[in-house]
This record gives sequence, structure tokens and C-alpha cells, in this order.
Amino acid sequence: MRAMTYDRYGDDDELRMVERPDPKVGPAEVRVRVTRASVNPVDWKVMSGGLDPLMDARFPVVPGWDVAGVVDAVGPDTPEFVPGDRVAAYARKQVVSAGTFAEYVTVRVDDVAAVPDGVGDDVAAALPLTGLTALRVLETLAVTKGDTLLVHAASGGVGHLACQLAVAAGATVIGTASPANHDKLAAIGVTPVAHGDGLAERLAEVAPDGVDAVADLVGGVLDVSLAVLRDGGRLASVADPGVEEHGGRWVWVRPDGQRLGGLLDEVAEGRLTVDIDRTFPLERVAEAFALSREGGAQGKLVIEVDSAG
Repeated sequence: MRAMTYDRYGDDDELRMVERPDPKVGPAEVRVRVTRASVNPVDWKVMSGGLDPLMDARFPVVPGWDVAGVVDAVGPDTPEFVPGDRVAAYARKQVVSAGTFAEYVTVRVDDVAAVPDGVGDDVAAALPLTGLTALRVLETLAVTKGDTLLVHAASGGVGHLACQLAVAAGATVIGTASPANHDKLAAIGVTPVAHGDGLAERLAEVAPDGVDAVADLVGGVLDVSLAVLRDGGRLASVADPGVEEHGGRWVWVRPDGQRLGGLLDEVAEGRLTVDIDRTFPLERVAEAFALSREGGAQGKLVIEVDSAG
């Protein structure tokens, strides 16, 4: 199979397209013929060695944790799927090695979700990590009807989904973003506030009584979060473990096929929208990484592996 790989930690120049053996399919696994994958900032952070203190790597590494495609084969004792099923997954493994930027990838069956009719592969591949992160943050914060929630980086991949889910749950949502993205947030029922210097003062104007919960999706905003959080409020961050020193939770998303299936159903019913910026062919993963790192994308960056999808 064709696969994008790197042989050591480094920058985008380490990426190479190579031929690799098709992966074997173990018990309780499915092998997916990849039609689409998608880029997340963690992909290039892993490649730079940024997660080496947490996760072992076995080189050469195939990057990528998001996938959509078609079941090609199933392992022993895997009745949940059959070859030909359309599926998606957050396919992170415990060892960084066999990722989704390849023509085939194996995934634990518990991490796999069926893709409903009407949901395209681009969207199915763009949803897993961001959608599951958004859902886990909201569950950690126990956001419910009547809450006022502040979302830092509300127009990003995770933030845009978290805002939609929180609004649907009946929360009042305030979202920080650049002014260029304020209309995008207002369109989904979020009160936008410009990030940057003076943020605490601007938040005090729109939430003079403070907020019940804060979802930090960017880091570097702990002081602002604590200043606006009411006594007894809830705080969670995907970017700053320092929140734990203040009674908050540092969230690390888990693969979860059942929850991903629920999110895909929300997309199929038109209740959840996934923003996609553009699609790159597999051989141009380095360009997609560069764009992601620069922060210039207005939505998810999708990798086309098989045009049949």
C-alpha cells in the first residue's frame, strides 16, 4: 500500500511517500480501505517529537488519527461490521506508528462508527477527533440548559462543534475569536468576543455576572478564565494542564465509536455542521501540515487517499 511516513522526529521535510505492507487484521479489529483522512494539529506536533514524553513511537511512522473509508476485512470475533461497510474512526493507537495517511489502516472495532447515508467521506473524516474532543469537554463540564459557557477559540475545529452542541443543549454560549470569524459564531447562536489584549474587560461587559463554565481550547488564557468564572464554576482545558491546580480538568480525548456514531447521526440530521477548508491529495500532506501550523485554514483540512470515496 502507499503510505506517507517519516523515519525520525522532525519537520515536514521528513515526510516521504513509500510502499508499505498491507496491515494484518487482528481479533476485534477491522481493516479500513481509506478514502479520506484529515489533519489535526496534533499530527505535526507528534512528528516534531512533542508527544514523545507521553507516547512511544515505532519508526517509520505513518501519521494521521482521523479516518473515513470502507471496511476491507474483519478480524476474528468481529461481528459488528462486514466488508463494504462505510465507517469512520478516531484511530489513535497507544503506540505512534500505523496511522491513517495510508491506503489501509486497522482500527479497534470499539473505536469504529458506521457512517450514515447522506454524510460524505470528507465530513466523516473531518469529524472524529474534533467532534469527540468537543463532546468530551462538554461532558466534563456537565454543560446543561441554563448554563452560561465561555469557549476560548470558538471558531476553530473543536470550538465550532462545541459551540453548536452547547447551544443545542440549551446553554448560553460566549465564544472568543478573531473579528473575521464573529459572523460565523453569531450564525450558530453564539455571542462572539474578540480575543487578545483586553479580553477580560470585554468578557465582563457581555457577562457581568460571570460564567458557569469555561472550555479552554487554545491555552494561555488561564488568568482570564479564572477572572470570569463564577464561584463554584467548572473549568476544562485541552491545552493547559495547569487548570488542574485550580480545580479544573485537563481533557485528553479517547477513541469512542459509539459516541462518534452519535455525532455522525447529528450531522446526518442536519443538527451539526463540520467546516472543511480544502482537500489535499495524499502526496501533499506536507503542504497540509504547513497550512495547519500557520493557522491559515478556515475549517478542517482533508486528505484524499482514494478518489473512489
